[in-house]
Amino acid sequence: MRIGNNPEKEQNILEVDAYHRVVIPVYIPNLTEPYFKDGLKILKLSIQSLLKTVHVKTRISIINNNCCVEVTSYLESLYREHDKVDQLLNSKINLGKVNALYAAIKSNLEPIITISDADVMFLPNWQQAVEKTMVAFPECGMVSPVPSSIAYRGEYLNSTIYYAFFKGKLNFEEINNPDGLLKFEKSIGRKMYNETHLKKHLVLSNKQGKAVIGCGHFVVTFRAEVFTAAPNENCKFKIVGGSEGEYLDKPNDVSGFLKLATIENYAYHLGNTIELWMNDELDKIENNPCIYYSIDMLPKAKSLGSMSFKIGKLLHKLFFKKLKKYYFAYMGVKQPY
Repeated sequence: MRIGNNPEKEQNILEVDAYHRVVIPVYIPNLTEPYFKDGLKILKLSIQSLLKTVHVKTRISIINNNCCVEVTSYLESLYREHDKVDQLLNSKINLGKVNALYAAIKSNLEPIITISDADVMFLPNWQQAVEKTMVAFPECGMVSPVPSSIAYRGEYLNSTIYYAFFKGKLNFEEINNPDGLLKFEKSIGRKMYNETHLKKHLVLSNKQGKAVIGCGHFVVTFRAEVFTAAPNENCKFKIVGGSEGEYLDKPNDVSGFLKLATIENYAYHLGNTIELWMNDELDKIENNPCIYYSIDMLPKAKSLGSMSFKIGKLLHKLFFKKLKKYYFAYMGVKQPY
């Protein structure tokens, strides 16, 4: 039996004050195995840096992917104590990275969504930098606060290359601070960059701004419109297996959006081992969130259309694979790149 009227029927208009959501899946099943032993310490560094640097129009979703008791307890305390952490999704199984991300992405209303691994240190003004890039490039569907000079090698840059040839300008420019590249290289435990990679990166520019071509997945900001072209079926891989390309990069590219990174480095990948510099770096970050835009100031997503993907695919294959040596030399880089 139902008695009375639900008061929500009288206030049935959904209002969303925030416009930028950060989604972080967390999988730390124990603190005993060597790979996970520093997991909670790394996670705390990541979350503290995030809370110190996000603006007031931000909300945070954390997905607990069957974490151990200690980590679960920490995540629950975050949800209780911090208003910005307004969603904590608990799963008794490890959903995998992509499925965990999509559980939050597909159910939220914010037009801007940042996805991040749980081992990222956010630096001051990262959020302002990625949003500013989206303002300068309304065609941008995904932008990372961490540039990489070899990100141009990645897949699903076809619409980006189309824009570079027909609407923007493409040049090699000096890297202001290679320290971010070196820290990332160390964090994943393998050599990535040669001497030339630490000096120059491939930059796309227009009258409104500049950005580095391409980006990775460990922290990246999306326009929500990108995910309208995402696969409908669940991802069968917990991690890798091409899942991030298929569920993150490809929808952005086939929709006619750009894949970029900020010129400066605004985040560090920490890896799974605590180092002295990490706490020192966190101590430098003042609790001073960056400025924010109003939703009306953020330009609407501006797709280049499906033909940009098709034409860009031909240009990418020709100039970045078959003729790369000659094309890069023409732009002033003769060393191996």
